[in-house]
Amino acid sequence: QVQLVESGGGLVQPGGSLRLSCATSGSIFSRYAMGWYRQAPGKERDMVATITLVSSTNYADSVKGRFTISRDNAKNTVDLQMNSLKPEDTAVYYCYARRTYYSPTSPYEYWGQGTQVTVSS
Repeated sequence: QVQLVESGGGLVQPGGSLRLSCATSGSIFSRYAMGWYRQAPGKERDMVATITLVSSTNYADSVKGRFTISRDNAKNTVDLQMNSLKPEDTAVYYCYARRTYYSPTSPYEYWGQGTQVTVSS
């Protein structure tokens, strides 16, 4: 059962913008910190941006000032607005959720299936 569903990837020219969205259930959205990671070919998966339950954010240095992560409480989604995109932003982007409370039964984390972002002219 897919718990995190990403959308919004695609092909964009350098300098362009894309908005990624990650939809999940209310039970995950209300109890898990969330974020976006990315993995380029031949490289490790790296953190892009994270957001806590109270919307405290953290960004990778490479995307600060260009990307914005946000939570939509009405839609149970976490969005990543990506502006001024560069070819080096090309990667598969994964939505991530991490449990914020103790539970011996609930999964500690969830990963989405990934969405491709390609920045190229």
